[in-house]
Amino acid sequence: MAMKNNSSFDSDYLPYIIKTGRLTNLIGCVVCFAPALVIAGVFGVLPPFSAILNGFIAISSAVGVIWFVEPISYFPIIGVAGTYMAFLSGNIGNLRIPCAMVAQKVAGVEPATNEGSIIATLGMAVSIVVNTAILTIGVVAGAGVLSRMPASVTSALQFLLPALFGAIFVQFAVRKPKLAPIVLCICVLVVLGVRAKYIPGYISTLGAVFLSITAGIMLYKRGLVK
Repeated sequence: MAMKNNSSFDSDYLPYIIKTGRLTNLIGCVVCFAPALVIAGVFGVLPPFSAILNGFIAISSAVGVIWFVEPISYFPIIGVAGTYMAFLSGNIGNLRIPCAMVAQKVAGVEPATNEGSIIATLGMAVSIVVNTAILTIGVVAGAGVLSRMPASVTSALQFLLPALFGAIFVQFAVRKPKLAPIVLCICVLVVLGVRAKYIPGYISTLGAVFLSITAGIMLYKRGLVK
């Protein structure tokens, strides 16, 4: 039964997901550029090429590494379908990945498996629907609510993302207790290297990801982790 399910996953599920994912992501790209295209084509407002190039260089130098790091680091958790959904809907690290991991934990499945990929997709799908509904309400009423909150509350909101990543790390640490301390040490050393200017900041995340992967492979080959 397991072999049949795996065969259906590879022959039926994945081709459909890839076809739909490519189409929806291409439509998303067109929709994202539509306002700029309308302004340029209808109203004739077009910035000079030098301004566009400078803007692209500024953005890519700041976050360009994420274009490669996030797909590589998140793919084992969310799979093919989850990758398409995550990069189309956004809020990957602070919402989609935690929802996918919680769904996998509740369902009792492992990441990087066919079952884990499907469960992650379901968890992310629910998060997208709920997030869109809450975001709509938040956009309408959020600004007014935040303006009435005391400064201590609004400043505390800055710690939400670090706390979220800490919770994600703990979930992985419980599953891989032998690997977690090594990964934590790698990340701490990378951060210290960046602060001491021994390591360029733009490769810090990439370095931490691949060093952690290398450590995991080495421990797996030695039979220390499963």
